[in-house]
Amino acid sequence: MSAAKAEILERIREALKDVPEGETPEAVPVPRDYLTADPGPPHERIERFIERVAEYRAAVRRVAPAELPAAIASALAARGIRRLVVPVDLPDDWIPPGVEPLRDRGLTNEQLETSDGVLTGCALGIAQTGTIALDGGPGQGRRALTLLPDYHLCIIRDDQVVGLVPEAVARLHEAASRLRRPITWISGPSATSDIELSRVEGVHGPRTLEVLVVASPEG
Repeated sequence: MSAAKAEILERIREALKDVPEGETPEAVPVPRDYLTADPGPPHERIERFIERVAEYRAAVRRVAPAELPAAIASALAARGIRRLVVPVDLPDDWIPPGVEPLRDRGLTNEQLETSDGVLTGCALGIAQTGTIALDGGPGQGRRALTLLPDYHLCIIRDDQVVGLVPEAVARLHEAASRLRRPITWISGPSATSDIELSRVEGVHGPRTLEVLVVASPEG
């Protein structure tokens, strides 16, 4: 065990030494008087989500359902995407002609890294923070798919956008607790400022994130 880990564990033991034996988290009431649902109208929630995704230097736009295949094709063509990683269950009509789909039937890390990008759906989006969450559900694939390619095109329906973080946590609870899937939270392209205080993108995830928000028919 490293010295740092030992110190952390010792601090935890010190902080917990006055907790009675047998006490469980459920025995200690925790005030939860914060907002758990966004009371605003749906159109404001969608607009806020799009605005905050863009603030993270991600490209984002709203498209009608009938326009989605053409919008995907346009986004991929603009970046010269020819070899595209996709989850095994991604809809066929999302993949444009002329693009080679690399369906994930056990792709290696090298195949993921040397692809031109990845196309996925998502579990939900959060308007409050401009965050997208993936939980390994339909159209998302395993976590590595959205960490290794340099470009990520993500599709989200506007009815998947929630207003607040507590709403997102509640929706993701089953995937995380019962299904025990890892949850990936994406707030813009991967970036860090730890390297000599200079912003560097693409360090531990895609350098470029593009989001298409599919509008509901009545929207």
